[in-house]
Amino acid sequence: NNSYQLSSVPLQILFYVNGIYYIFYFLATLAMIVYKSQVFSYPDDFLAPDLALLLIMAILEVLRLYFGSKGNLTEEEAPLGLSLVITVGSVILSVYFLVWQTYVLKADVIINAVLLFTYGLESVLKVVAIAAFVS
Repeated sequence: NNSYQLSSVPLQILFYVNGIYYIFYFLATLAMIVYKSQVFSYPDDFLAPDLALLLIMAILEVLRLYFGSKGNLTEEEAPLGLSLVITVGSVILSVYFLVWQTYVLKADVIINAVLLFTYGLESVLKVVAIAAFVS
């Protein structure tokens, strides 16, 4: 019944920026996987899982941003909480591309570090927003 707006503007901006950045991240990671498969002796049985994980990550990202945005704009903690849970999966996948994928290039390290930073910042703002909605 509060007349003032609880939804977080910085969080909404971050969702938007994150969405744009993720498109870049996805294309860059995809391009690098293709590049690595041409330049290095990329075992075929590693190529498919790397591509599959990137695709799963993209799907998670869409869901994460959708529920996060929806939860923030409707001031409901459930979708925002769900978005926070999905972020855990996204973080694990980002760490995979940062550390465990078949070949890790310096560019991989940079784009994943940026992504992890945005996830961290977003998660803090989500927790703050959830706390505001619940109170």
